[in-house]
Amino acid sequence: QVRLEESGGGLVQAGGSLRLSCAFSGRTFSNYGMGWFRQAPGKEREFVAAINWNGEDTYYTDPVKGRFTISRDNAKNTVYLQMDALKPEDTAVYYCAASEYTIVIINSEQYNYWGRGTQVTVSS
Repeated sequence: QVRLEESGGGLVQAGGSLRLSCAFSGRTFSNYGMGWFRQAPGKEREFVAAINWNGEDTYYTDPVKGRFTISRDNAKNTVYLQMDALKPEDTAVYYCAASEYTIVIINSEQYNYWGRGTQVTVSS
């Protein structure tokens, strides 16, 4: 059974940075495409970024392009989300997800496993 555990969330001022990590266990990490999603209070969960199995292909939602970077280290079974130039509207619970598709996946319904989330709060 795949297990995902996010870390690295917290409170940061607008313009600041955070790096989220997601530790993967239970199966072979490189067999999975990975993604980050977020859910703000009162809103639906939304796609943020995704990465394919070897890290060579990535995709971002428009609001975070140029500010967020997704990466993975298959030797450490970990996927990261580097978040720079944070804005108050980035405030949300951020979730890591794993898909049995090894390519970049945007649709949340194609992810098979989810972490419990980590809170990111950006103050103005």
